[in-house]
Amino acid sequence: MFRLFKHYIPNAVLLLGLLDFVLLLASGELGWTVRAHQIGMDSGVIHDRWVPLLMFAGLVQVAMVSVGVYGSDALRSMRYATARLMVAISLGIIALSVVYFLLPGRTLWRSNLFYAMFIAMALLVLIRLLLSGLLGTAAFRRRVLVLGAGLRADRLRKLAERPEAGFAIVGYVGMSDSTPVVEEAINRNAIHNLTRHVENLGVSEVVLALEERRNALPLKDLLRIKTTGVHVNDFSTFMERETGRVDLDTVNPSWLIFSDGFSSGRAISSAMKRIFDIVASLVLLAMTAPVIVLFALLVKLDSKGPAFFRQTRVGLFGQNFDLIKLRSMRVDAEVNGAQFAQENDPRVTRVGRVIRKLRIDELPQAWTVLKGEMSFVGPRPERPEFVSDLEEQLPYYAERHMVKPGITGWAQINYPYGASIEDSRHKLEYDLYYAKNYTPFLDLLILLQTLRVVLWNEGAR
Repeated sequence: MFRLFKHYIPNAVLLLGLLDFVLLLASGELGWTVRAHQIGMDSGVIHDRWVPLLMFAGLVQVAMVSVGVYGSDALRSMRYATARLMVAISLGIIALSVVYFLLPGRTLWRSNLFYAMFIAMALLVLIRLLLSGLLGTAAFRRRVLVLGAGLRADRLRKLAERPEAGFAIVGYVGMSDSTPVVEEAINRNAIHNLTRHVENLGVSEVVLALEERRNALPLKDLLRIKTTGVHVNDFSTFMERETGRVDLDTVNPSWLIFSDGFSSGRAISSAMKRIFDIVASLVLLAMTAPVIVLFALLVKLDSKGPAFFRQTRVGLFGQNFDLIKLRSMRVDAEVNGAQFAQENDPRVTRVGRVIRKLRIDELPQAWTVLKGEMSFVGPRPERPEFVSDLEEQLPYYAERHMVKPGITGWAQINYPYGASIEDSRHKLEYDLYYAKNYTPFLDLLILLQTLRVVLWNEGAR
């Protein structure tokens, strides 16, 4: 995997993204050339139009990221990829039209965009047809040797069996005499020279998957393997990298303390984040004010009660604040006490179902962002009634409050809507990953991917 701003990108995705960018540049240039030839005009030199070409390629690729073109499903299914590509290119052209309107000057003609759009679609589909049998092969998967044969090793085996896995396990080494869970594991005593064994298998990474602390660390073996240039990783770090979440089943306080993350260089990033929140919330409130007013009236007409409702949530450092949303439930929804929202919740009103699916009920939260109590990106704030219970049942739950809560977050784009303790546990794993690895780049990625969640109602309830 390639690490960019503390976030890991699979090699296959990185290669495909670079190829896509080159093909988008080529599509823009071909569209220009075709149109110039059609009207009998000299196409000129490409240096005269490199800015609009870069703008075309950049905005379309941003749209591709936003709708999930580089997700695991799109990499495995041509039908899925083609559908997402069509949406992405359409959104990219719309975005370009807006940019051209705001920044008139040296731009591609609309007729050029028409040709470039279809050329891009053809080339992007073609490259996926050519690479479909290659992206998921061993050429893009790291060869991993697992030291351990217990439950952790078995979890790694199941993770490697997933089609989107970026690694292949080439062997297991049992480091104790206990009965192995992974039956094909070779006992360490049967291997004369572990370093030579690693070299013979062509291993690029060794993962230590010992069960708890019942076995002493094989320091001598690990040191020799490390000095040969093979990367050595512990189980929790490997799981974090491969899944994009902190594994609560195996993580311990010492790992959180000594592992990479929670950088002290966040002062500048936090200042940038706050500036973005202020500007974006002002723009969003100005643009969506008519929509908020319209649906506020519809909410009032649809059911008794106020159009807006305030609800206490837990924010940064565990401090309470009032969250403002458009009301989507009946006013007596919690007459029997606080409870999680459920699928097809009978408490939701008719208008409420619409605004929840379209995320319109979330728009007034921009005011909370403007006040500084929330950010656009961060863990979703929970209610104090739930937080007290979750902190007792889930380890490290309080650590999610060390970053400002957000309207959208890493958990929201990676995990479907959940309303149980187990769901909260899974979402906490993603929230901890965000709190640990926060960068403006990760915020941008989350904001872009939120469009995918909104367009396809992923997680809406």
